[in-house]
Amino acid sequence: MSLSYPTFTLGNTLTEEQQAFFDENGYIHFSNFLTPDEVQQIVAASEEVQQKWISGNVEKVNGVPVKYGKDLNGQPIVQRFAFINQHTTVLSDLLKDNRLLSLLQLIGPGARIGENEKDGMVLNHYVNGPESTFTQMGWHTDGLRDIFLSGKLNPMLNVGIHLSTLRPENGGLRIIPGTHRQGLFSMLFRKRYFIGHKPDKHELAITPNAGDLTVHDGRLWHRVAKSGVVGEQSRRRVIYVPIIAGKYEPKNENSPTLLYQRLAGVILK
Repeated sequence: MSLSYPTFTLGNTLTEEQQAFFDENGYIHFSNFLTPDEVQQIVAASEEVQQKWISGNVEKVNGVPVKYGKDLNGQPIVQRFAFINQHTTVLSDLLKDNRLLSLLQLIGPGARIGENEKDGMVLNHYVNGPESTFTQMGWHTDGLRDIFLSGKLNPMLNVGIHLSTLRPENGGLRIIPGTHRQGLFSMLFRKRYFIGHKPDKHELAITPNAGDLTVHDGRLWHRVAKSGVVGEQSRRRVIYVPIIAGKYEPKNENSPTLLYQRLAGVILK
């Protein structure tokens, strides 16, 4: 597993070097996108949303199931927030940052931030404790969802805004660079979707500091590794925002729960 790779600084426009790096590898890492104070504001805002959803017994948001779990003290927590940008101005305002808009050029004409599509802005909260139910995610590509739903592979990028500092032993995102250029057969059959967790000799551990931003192409093979430590040191939070192209397909409170979202309750553990 590779542990070293270059990082960049995100401005209002991508440089030719940054574009070329992403085109070749299918991912890119930008340091210091958020300040420590901004990270804490977002964590606090997510905890406010969490309390409202727990108190209100919220089961779904725009058809997407809310994933609940238990914290280290046994108290309920939200471990996967879908469309959290629609529930706090702290995060809806974050999507207006011009630096995020610069990332649209990684796809090109027709690209947009999917704030009301897919699962919107998602915040994942992992913790490895005695009652944890959301600690890892098996190998997958995000392209499978489009093929499953429409039979057409549309461009999609995952923008990760990291709220925790991670080292490899903390688990987190693992990618296989360059697999965004693979053929359809490899995308469908290279790994066992979601149930395969075995490390790959070509995988790269993404190791952000809190406040960093990463982008990875949805066609890349990637997984979320389980933390090798337990307790408070295992806690990690990350936001994902989709950048997409193609037909505009917003969701609302009447949107249905899709089959793969029902299955996620079984396989995302």
